[in-house]
Parts: sequence; structure tokens; C-alpha cells
Amino acid sequence: MCGIVGYIGHKQAAPILLDGLAKLEYRGYDSAGIAVRDGDGASVVVKTVGKLANLSNKTNGGAAISGCCGIGHTRWATHGAPSVTNAHPHVSGSFEHSGSGKDDSDVIGVHNGIIENYQELKAKLIRHDYEFYSETDTEVLIKLVDYYYKKYKMGPIDAIAKTLVRVRGSYALEVIFKDYPGEIYVARQQSPMIIGVKDDETYIASDVPAILKYTRDVYYIDNLEMARIKAGEVTFFNLDGDEVEKELQTVTFSAEAAEKGGFEHFMMKEIHEQPKVVEDTISKYIKGDTIDLSEVGITAEDIKDINQVYIVACGSAWHVGMEIQYIVEDLTDINVRCELASEFRYRKMSLNPNALVVVISQSGETADSLAALRMAKESGLKTLAIVNVIGSSIARDADHVMYTLAGPEISVATTKAYSCQLICGYLLSLKLAEARGTLTDPDKMKYYIDEIKSIPSKIEKILDEKERIQWFAAKYSNAQDVFFIGRGLDYAICLEGSLKMKEISYIHSEAYAAGELKHGTISLIEKNTLVIGVLTQPSLYEKTISNMLECKSRGAYLMGLTSYGKYEVEDQCDFTVYVPKVDEHFAGSLAIIPLQLLGYFTSVAKGLDVDKPRNLAKSVTVE
Repeated sequence: MCGIVGYIGHKQAAPILLDGLAKLEYRGYDSAGIAVRDGDGASVVVKTVGKLANLSNKTNGGAAISGCCGIGHTRWATHGAPSVTNAHPHVSGSFEHSGSGKDDSDVIGVHNGIIENYQELKAKLIRHDYEFYSETDTEVLIKLVDYYYKKYKMGPIDAIAKTLVRVRGSYALEVIFKDYPGEIYVARQQSPMIIGVKDDETYIASDVPAILKYTRDVYYIDNLEMARIKAGEVTFFNLDGDEVEKELQTVTFSAEAAEKGGFEHFMMKEIHEQPKVVEDTISKYIKGDTIDLSEVGITAEDIKDINQVYIVACGSAWHVGMEIQYIVEDLTDINVRCELASEFRYRKMSLNPNALVVVISQSGETADSLAALRMAKESGLKTLAIVNVIGSSIARDADHVMYTLAGPEISVATTKAYSCQLICGYLLSLKLAEARGTLTDPDKMKYYIDEIKSIPSKIEKILDEKERIQWFAAKYSNAQDVFFIGRGLDYAICLEGSLKMKEISYIHSEAYAAGELKHGTISLIEKNTLVIGVLTQPSLYEKTISNMLECKSRGAYLMGLTSYGKYEVEDQCDFTVYVPKVDEHFAGSLAIIPLQLLGYFTSVAKGLDVDKPRNLAKSVTVE
């Protein structure tokens, strides 16, 4: 949530800041602003409410603001309503409510995250004659830096360090000081931040796409670390003020990977990228007829000691976990619990000391998932992360990491990252079964591996037939309610299909275990209510069909989603979508594709902003 950028070098900063913020629009925001230092040491601060285009128009695309050093921010309101006053950057002095003009404040900064004790800190600063113009926790943070900077007459690093010791919460902090015109200072705790270097220029951002156009050589700043940034130079410090050595790393995906590539929306581009990224992820971990997790670092001996698995995640990643839960329990003798990270971290339950905690997150920065991971580690449990972003907080903190090769995912609604997470879950499930001795037949293992290898080409086939789904989406784009029903693994697929529908089309949509319909939900069925049944599990097919027909008898319009040649459902359903056959354990990888397309085409038919749905952010880095 929110986005930050920074630049220092020899070029005009404002256009670069605006370009970087545009690359971060997918994270969600309601206001935006930049601060650029001009030649005499003062800064120009410009802030607007609404779309980034408003900020661009106000600054003539950045051309109206001179200066080669600046910081920028897109804000998602937490403390204080969306307004010019509450927008970032914030300053240590007073701020003109116009949101535009010269500002000679000693300290100016932007911040992602939440300062939990800001009220306490604000009261302290008021006692020291500080006045506040906004409702934000960030203004408190900037003025606290100013307080220590002036009280102790110390340098920026020491002032920031003293500030951070007093702060509780999360932050990616970016600050410029009037007395240090050729420098930007940053600090990090839990909220993401990267620093890119290219010759005599340095770039700062909360996510890789913002700087890929300029450099792929980056530093990852760790929690409770600070950095002094000059043109082409970065020096890192710990909270004691001691220098910290870091290695420059190279981002493996290209700038083009973060562009639309001719598609109308990022979401459709990313849906179409699934065959390739799924194949890339499969190839990373399958060597011949063998699953090779040596890179992950978890061994057969490690697995033999495991008698409990906790899968912890949020949103779509939790839906992946729900599917994997069914598969692990079917293939192994291990008990599995799939937990919402936001609940798991606060549960007062006894944790099995021989458990493996699997944390799933696309960004690797999801606040609740990261907190749950750290709680598990503090309890002495083994942890394994399935993440997409190399060097992310979850990837660095977990004992073992299984990377997906989805590349940058820009659309808020996840598609390709979800599919790659499923593949990692399949492979982990098979490896657990092999190590536990519940899957000993090499022919059976080869069969499963071959089925997984077949998934990319089968996704291609589904995408080739998307026009039928586009037609159906247009027909039902005015629906008020949509219900997804299934049993077992099909229920887990329904959870993700329903989320895809509601988050980008704004249609009320719910997923239910089909057997629960008669326990209340069926009372909501009325004439022409759309009910979508997922039917990929042979042993549960007839029961789910019966539940669907109960809905039809009450006026529902039925859509069935099943596999070619497995079932004949057209007699019972009003509209049927078929996907290629695959082993039932892995059916989710194929069944989800039509549901992604259905959500997408419904949103398009309604004329909505597919990639940036209202009120949502790509990466939830605060509670």
C-alpha cells in the first residue's frame, strides 16, 4: 500500500519521480505529492488529491520544477481523510494549504507504514512547541526527526536513529534535510524499500517496477537499517550508527516485463503470461522425472520430522493454501491447517513443535503474513516461504524459500502469481509424500510429474477459447449477486473465483461449500441469480450437481465448470465451460483460468478500472 520514490543525480528529478509513481499506481492511492530541492537549498513541495494525472498536470509533467534531488509519494489514507493537507510529503515547519510552492523547512519526508504510537509522540512534540497542520502519523514522524536533529545538534543519521528508537510500527522513511542538499536519507522497518544505482545516479522506490526503466542493479535495505544516499553512492548504517556492508544485486526480470505489451490491461496480459511463468516455475524445480528442492534447502530428513503443517497466508495466497491443504492431506499422513495470517498471529493456540509453517505471499511484504512468520520462528518452528519477490522481507526471514517465477505482477487482482504459487504447492506436496513414504511408487510419481508438466499447454488451450466466456460475462455483467459452489478442492477453487469476481467487478459474490447451501444460503436464491458450480472432483460431482439443481428449482441460472470428457453437465446447466482433463489434484490450475477471465470480462463490460479497483491495494503492508 502507498508508494514512494526518490532520485538524486544530474537529471531533472520531478519527471523521474512522476514516472516512478506512475509505475506504482497499482499499489493503490488517493493522493500524491513530490518534493524537489532546487539549487539554493530550499525545496518545492507539490501535493494533489486523486489521480496522479492531477499532480502531473499541476507540474507540467514535472517540467515546471527544477532540481536534481527529490522524493515522491502516493498515499493510501490511514490517519486522516484524503486531502492536500494530509498528502505527503510532510514538512517540519508549517505548510501552506495550497499544496504547492517553496518550502524552507529543515526536514521534509515521505513515509509508508503506520506509526502506532504517534499520538504519544505528538503530545510530546506539542509540549516542545511544535504545531501540526495535518491528521497524519507521518507529520509526527518528520517533526520528531526535526526535534532530535535540532535538540542534539547531530547529523541526519543520528537524528533518524534516535527517532526510530522511539517509534513503534512500520515504516519506509525517506527524508531530505535543508542543510544537506546533495543527500537523501532513508530508513526501513517492515515496509518495503529498494535502492537502485546506475553510474552517478541513485533511485529509491517501494517496489522494483518504479526503477526498472533506469537500472536493474539494486540494494535491499534490511529492517532497522538506514542509508545515506548521494548521486551514485549509498552508505548503509545500523541503529547504532555503524556502517553496514551490502552487496549490489541484479533484478532478473526486464523493464518490458512491467509494461502492458499491447494488451488493454495488465490483468489480461498477466492472464496470458500464465503458460510461460507456470512452465518457468515447473522447470525451476523439476529436473527430468525428479522434483529437486535442493535450492529451497529443505531435505528429506527435515520432512521426516514434520507431523503438522500450518499454511499461513492472506487473500488469494490463502486460497492457494486451501487447495494445497486438501492435496497434502490426501497424499500424506500429515495434518494440515490453513490459517489466515491475520488470525493466526493472534490465536492463543498450542503450536506443534514438529510443525512446518508455510507462508505464501506474492510480494513477500504482506504485513500479517510477515508477522505470523516471525511468530512461528520465535516459537522455534521450521518455516518455508513461497514468494515471488527476491530479497523481500518474508524471503529473508524464512528458514527456507521457494521462489515463484511469475515476474512482476502489476494488476491488483493476482492471476499469474497465484498460478505459480499453486505449482509450488503441488511440488511441495509431492515431496512431502515422497519423504514421508506415502508415495513410494516411482511410476505414480512420474505420472504426477507428467500431469504437472502438461498444465502450461492446457492453460494455452483454455485461453484460445476465451470468447465464449467474454460473451457470457457481457450477458451477466448486470448481476447483483453471484454464488460459487463446490466441494472439497472445488470449494477452494470457488473461493478464488469469487474473489476475482467481486474485487474487480464490484458484484456481490460469495463462495460456499455446496453442502452448506441448505444451512441458510439457499434462502438468498431468487429468479436469475447466477450460481456457478465447479465440478472437477469425481467423487463429489454428483453431490454438487444435486445442490446446483436445488438452486435451479428456485429460479437460479446455472453455470457449470468441469473437465472435457468427464461429465455431461449441459443437460443440467444453462451454460457450461469445459477445461482440459488433468489429474484431479491439480485441477485448480486449469479451473481457475475461466474464472479469472469471467471476472476480467465482467469488469470490462461494466467499464471499470480493471487493474486498479477501488479501495484495494496490490500489497497490504499494514494491518
